[in-house]
Amino acid sequence: MRDFVKGLRLFGRGAGILVRSPRLLVIGALPVVVTATLLVAGMVALAFGIDELAAWATPFADDWAEGWRTAVRVAASVALFGAALAVGLLGFSALTLAVGGPFYEHIAEKVEDDLGGAGSAVELPWWRLLWWGLRDGILLMLRSLMFTLPLVVAGFVPVLGQSAVPVLMALVTAWFLALELVAVSFYRRGMDLRQRRLAFGGRRGLALGLGLPAALLCAVPFAAIVVLPVAFVGGVLVAREVLGSTATAVA
Repeated sequence: MRDFVKGLRLFGRGAGILVRSPRLLVIGALPVVVTATLLVAGMVALAFGIDELAAWATPFADDWAEGWRTAVRVAASVALFGAALAVGLLGFSALTLAVGGPFYEHIAEKVEDDLGGAGSAVELPWWRLLWWGLRDGILLMLRSLMFTLPLVVAGFVPVLGQSAVPVLMALVTAWFLALELVAVSFYRRGMDLRQRRLAFGGRRGLALGLGLPAALLCAVPFAAIVVLPVAFVGGVLVAREVLGSTATAVA
């Protein structure tokens, strides 16, 4: 719980840094605009067609009593929408951070310089940052599906699908989103996805404290334009915490 609270505090500290440096907020928001628009358009289209999709996914309920059929299809709608949101949010963040790699590397460098620098930082060409971002983003999406697909199935269960499943879906999304948000800071030190996962193996609470508010706020239409840059700066701070930088000072 202490790590979770620290993650929340570092997320908030990221917001404070950008409030004091609006130029960095603008730089961080630029890559978000296009991908956020595409994500919102996709989720709106899904919302309009969710009833038909739920009916298609539950043909076994066609002959059930109306009450049971409605309950199962409401559960299916919630599960399908939650899964689409989880995968869409992770794909959105991965694409944004990959395409906007030079922007976010600049932000990370500026933030870390203000905190005393990153002694083990390495220079990366933009194409390598793009390649690593896309590669690791795809790997994280595939890993997230290993968790979200069983949750989608569990979401078909009435009551359970509208209570425990959304909570678990939010936590899964938060974990994988946090791994995306700290990526650039690890890349700057020549560290890949495997090393990220190992580094956070014993600090999952810290990752969830960063990823959960980011995931929930990014679900609000167009809020990601501000939230993602804030969460990214929070990710820089969380990465420094995990990597044990002596320049990190968290009260």
